[in-house]
Amino acid sequence: MQIGYTTWGMPKVPVDQALTFLHDVGFDAVELTVLPNYTTAVDGLDAGERRRIKALCSGYGLAMPAVAAHRSLLEEDPDAHRENMRLLKRAVDLCAEWSDGSGRPVLDTVMGGAPEDWETRLDFILERVRELVDYAADRGVVIGMEAHVGCALDTAEKSVQLVEAMDTPHLGLNFDISHFDVLGMPIEEAVRLMAPYAVHTHVKDQRGRVPDFEFLVPGEGDFDFTAYLRAMHAAGYEGSITAEVSNMVQRKPGYDPFEAAALCYRTLENAFAEAGVPRP
Repeated sequence: MQIGYTTWGMPKVPVDQALTFLHDVGFDAVELTVLPNYTTAVDGLDAGERRRIKALCSGYGLAMPAVAAHRSLLEEDPDAHRENMRLLKRAVDLCAEWSDGSGRPVLDTVMGGAPEDWETRLDFILERVRELVDYAADRGVVIGMEAHVGCALDTAEKSVQLVEAMDTPHLGLNFDISHFDVLGMPIEEAVRLMAPYAVHTHVKDQRGRVPDFEFLVPGEGDFDFTAYLRAMHAAGYEGSITAEVSNMVQRKPGYDPFEAAALCYRTLENAFAEAGVPRP
C-alpha cells in the first residue's frame, strides 16, 4: 500500500508548490482535486497544462491513483444537474488522459441527496449513477463512489447494495472509513464490508458520533490507524491510503495546508511502521 494525499486540503496552493511539497515530505501518491474553486480546476486545465501536471507527478515519482470531483448526482433542477454532469464527465475525460500505461486514475465523487432518498428514490438514484458509470465505462475509467454522512449513500450496507446492483467493473467504492467511524461502526466491520469493493480510500481523524462529531487532521484524534492498516492489508487492499483534510478543518482560523499535510504524513508513516505493512 501507498501513503497518499488528496489536494482537497490545498484549494489555493499552486499545483507546482503542492506537488513539490508532497514529494519532499515523502508521500507516495497524490489525488488531485479538480473542482472549480481549486487551482487545478478541470475547466482551467488546457492540453499543455494537463500534460505538464502529469509529467510533474511522474518526475516526482508520485502515483496518481484518483482524481476528486465531488458533485451531487441527485440535483432536481435540470440546469444544476446538467452542470454537475458536465463537470463530472470532464473529470472522467481527464482520468482517461492521465493513464500511466498500467491504469487510469479513479474518479472519486459523492452522491449527494439525503439519507431518506435511498428508500424512497432508489430507482432514480440508480438511473443517475448509471449515466455517469456508462460514460466512464466508454473511456475505461472507474468511478469510486464515496459514502458520506448526511447523503443518500451514507452507510457501508448501502454502499455494498449499490455496487452489487450496478454490477459493473466501472463502479467501485471510495472507502472513507471516517464516515463509518462517526456512525460507531467498528474498524473490522467497516473493512470487512467495504474493502472488497474499494478502488480508492480516504482517511481522516474524527471525534464524537453523529450528530455531534467533528472531522480532524489524521493525528489530532484517537482513530487507530495501525489497526485500520492491518485490517486493510489482511483484506488484500493494495492501493493508496489517502489522507484527506476536511472542510471542517479548513474553515478553522489559522489553517495551514502544509502543516496539515505534514501531520497527515507523519501519522500514516508511523502507523505503517507499527502495523508492519509494506510500502513501495
